[in-house]
Amino acid sequence: MHLLDELQWRGLLHQTTGGDELRTHLETGGRVAYCGFDPTKDALTIGNYMPIKMLRHWQLAGHKPIVLMGGGTGLIGDPSGKDAERQLLSKEQVAKNIEGQLRCFSKVLDFEGENAAIIVNNADWLCELGFLDVLRDVGKYFSVNEMIKKDSVKDRLNNREQGISYTEFSYMILQAYDFLHLRRTMNCTIQIAGSDQYGNIVSGIDLIRRDMLDADKDQFRGAGITNPLVTASDGSKIGKTEKGAIWLTEDRTSPYSFHQYWLNVPDEDAVKFLKWFTFLDQSTIEAIEEEHASAPHQRASQHALADAMTEIFHGSENVTKCNEAAKALFGGDIASLDAQMLGEVFAEVPAGEFSKTSLGTEATSLVELLPQTDLCNSKREAREFLKNGSVSVNGEKLHGDEAVDRMLTSEDLLHGTTILLRRGKKSWYASNWV
Repeated sequence: MHLLDELQWRGLLHQTTGGDELRTHLETGGRVAYCGFDPTKDALTIGNYMPIKMLRHWQLAGHKPIVLMGGGTGLIGDPSGKDAERQLLSKEQVAKNIEGQLRCFSKVLDFEGENAAIIVNNADWLCELGFLDVLRDVGKYFSVNEMIKKDSVKDRLNNREQGISYTEFSYMILQAYDFLHLRRTMNCTIQIAGSDQYGNIVSGIDLIRRDMLDADKDQFRGAGITNPLVTASDGSKIGKTEKGAIWLTEDRTSPYSFHQYWLNVPDEDAVKFLKWFTFLDQSTIEAIEEEHASAPHQRASQHALADAMTEIFHGSENVTKCNEAAKALFGGDIASLDAQMLGEVFAEVPAGEFSKTSLGTEATSLVELLPQTDLCNSKREAREFLKNGSVSVNGEKLHGDEAVDRMLTSEDLLHGTTILLRRGKKSWYASNWV
């Protein structure tokens, strides 16, 4: 399948420039494309994953991808999609953010072989430019009349309270120069980006065209490929939850939480997300879609999505662990979880600390202890819940008079530190003993 057809089938092709000339250009392997990444944070989220995936599709089609880190443009700030001026970052913070983001790319892109991906930093050339040189050699090609028509500028100009500084106004010139620099030095002919960058891509292509007026008229100057800004069916941003963003690194989002995010996407998004986010081929996804349609309650699409995405960023071993953890949680066999996975699974449930020295004493009878947790409000409620079998300890359900008399001891400790209490099916409490 032609790269553009592949992207079209997946719903990832929003706009292109170049028309049929672009399609013909891509029929020869080894073409070079770049995508820029804004170092505003020291890690990347699911929302930042799509341009990396676009570069991987480019690579799988036999072409060479360039990851451009915005060490220079990051000192300015992209006004696209922003309704107010960005807070400027220091050079040290931008460098730290770049270092943090670099961890994510090797999970998706191949940095070895004939079409090995490479990473460049635009600070290497932008920071060497002189102000007068930019005005003379680059700025002369930009019409202010056209620049103020760009959505990123126009929206801010119409907002009298915010406006736009000359600093951010100049961002599109720097991004266009990036394309020109890579065209000159690395024969990079394509820029890949989200649809909000289309105007900046066109500016770069126009700058290349003007700079190469004396070159061979038949030479392919440059083109752009954009993906749509992906959102869930309800219009919300991908990777945003009530508890915060879903990150691509486990120091920010644990493998279990990452797996659970994909496992819990609604049915109306599941197949669409399989096309957008995974590298499963068309026949595989269609087979999963049929399986899901025949037995929706088994959530085949969500399971395939969660496993595929977790394998990309956390490896197959963590896929197995996440599925085992979910099975143990559902079946009540939580004592089988290792310490790390236990911590990940119950990281966000209500918790409290208690003294180990009290274990086995009257103070640790469940009737006394439960009112100190979020699971009940009084000893009377505790007795009622225990007697009717609503309470479990480490997944083991208790009931009757035996439950009312139950005391916690050191033998109940999981990994020597934790006893997990549950009321009903969903109300958990982690008691940590120190």
